[in-house]
Amino acid sequence: MTEIHEGDSESEPELSKPERSPGAKFLLVILMGFLITIPLLTVWALNYDRQSQSETAKQSITSAWGGKQVFAGPKIVLPYQAKISESVEENGKTVTRTNTVTRELFVAPDKIELASDLSPETKSRSIYEVILYNTNVTGSATFILPDDLDRYGVTKDQIDFSRAELRFGLSDARGLAGDNKVTVNGEAAKLQPGKGLGETGNSGFFAFVDGAVLADGEIKADFDVRFKGHQSLTVVPHAGQTNWSVKSKWPHPSFVGSFLPKSEVKPTGFQADYDIANLALGKSLISTEPGQIVNAVTEADRIYYPEGVQSGANSSVTVDLIDPVDLYSQVDRATKYGFLIIGFTFVAFLLFDLIGGIRISSVQYILVGVALVLFFVLLLAFAEIIGFALAYVAASIGTIGLITAYSASVLSSWRKASIIGGLLAALYGAIYILLSLEAYSLLIGSLLIFAALAGVMYVTRRLDWSSSLKRPKIG
Repeated sequence: MTEIHEGDSESEPELSKPERSPGAKFLLVILMGFLITIPLLTVWALNYDRQSQSETAKQSITSAWGGKQVFAGPKIVLPYQAKISESVEENGKTVTRTNTVTRELFVAPDKIELASDLSPETKSRSIYEVILYNTNVTGSATFILPDDLDRYGVTKDQIDFSRAELRFGLSDARGLAGDNKVTVNGEAAKLQPGKGLGETGNSGFFAFVDGAVLADGEIKADFDVRFKGHQSLTVVPHAGQTNWSVKSKWPHPSFVGSFLPKSEVKPTGFQADYDIANLALGKSLISTEPGQIVNAVTEADRIYYPEGVQSGANSSVTVDLIDPVDLYSQVDRATKYGFLIIGFTFVAFLLFDLIGGIRISSVQYILVGVALVLFFVLLLAFAEIIGFALAYVAASIGTIGLITAYSASVLSSWRKASIIGGLLAALYGAIYILLSLEAYSLLIGSLLIFAALAGVMYVTRRLDWSSSLKRPKIG
C-alpha cells in the first residue's frame, strides 16, 4: 500500500512566493506613472521648440512684406515757440533765465471717416504658412482749431502756421504701396517719408499743408493709403468722432482692443463698423505731447496676456485674421490630457493583474507608457504635414494597434487585449471631443474621471489591499 506523505506535491498545489500586496502594487503603478510623465513633459518642450521654429519661418516671410500694422492719424502738427524758465548758479548766486524753444502742437481731427478692405492671402515656406494681406485705408478728416486754444497753454501768435504738417502713422512703413494719395482742401499734397506719429514709434509719412487756412477756418484732408501687412490691422482712434468700416473675405476674424464693433461674420467674409466718440477715449483733441506707442494686440496676446498687452495709455481697435486651426496650441492642449490616457491604461492593466490573475511586470508597464507618450510625438510630427485632424487619427490608430498587439502577448489573450484597445479608442475619441468643445471640456473631463473612479471602486470593492497575493506555481 502506497503511503502519501503530508508534504507530497500531489496532495496540494505548490504555491509560489508571496507577491506584493495589491496596495503596494497600486503605489508602484502610481510611481511608474509619474516616471512616464517625465518624457511627457519633454513633448511639451518639443512642441514649444517647433512652434518657435514656425514663428521664425513666418518672420522670414513677413520681413519682406510687412508686419502687424498699426495705423494712426492723420494729425496736423504745428510748430510753436514756447518760453522756458530755468534757474542756474552763477558766481554763487541763483539766476533765472528764460529761453525760447520750438515745440510741436498736435491737432487731432474733429471728425474722421475711415474705410478699409482687407484682401488676405497665405504664403508658405517649407511646412509653415502665414496669413498676409493687402489693404487700404481711405477716408476724410476735418481739422478745426478750438476757440479756447489758449486754455492749452498755446496762443495763435506763438504758432508758425507756415510750417504746418499733416502726419500719418504706420508702424511698418516698408509695407507702403507706391500709389498713396492725399488731398488737402481739394488740392493734391506731396507726400514725404518719415515724421510719423508717436503712436507708431514715429514711423509713417507726412505732407506740408497751408496752416494759415487752419488759423481762421478748417482743413479737410481726403486720403487713400495703401499698404501690406501680416495677420492683424490696428487703428488708433483719436478724433472727436471716429467711424471705421472694415470688411474682408477672410471668414475667421477676431475683434480685439478697447472697443468692439457692430459686426456680421459669414463663411464668405465679414463686415465690421466701429463708432467711437472722443468722450469714450478720454483724450483731448489738442496736445503738446506726442502719443505713446501702441503695439498690435492680437487674439493670442489677449489669451496669454489679458492685461498689459498694450504699451502706453492709448486706446486701439484691432481686426485679427486668425487661423482657426492652430495646430501647436491643439497639440499642447492634447498633451495635457496625456496624464488621463496613461492613468486609465495603467489602471486597466492593474485590474487585469489584481482581478484577472495575470502577472504584469514593471518593465511591461514602462513599455506601454512609452508607447502612449510616443502618440503625442507622432501627433505633432504628422500635424505639421497633414493637419491636426488627420494626424490625430493616424497617431491614434498606430498607437492603439501597437499597444493592443503587445497586450495580447502580455495578457495571453486577444479578447483581453481587445478590451485595452477599446479603452484606448474610447479615450482618444473622448479627448478629441474635449479639444473641440472648449466651453465644456472641464465638465466632460471631470465626469469622465468620476465615472472611471466609480468603476474602479466597484470592481475592487471586495479586494483586500493589504494582504499578499499567492498564485499557484506553474511548472
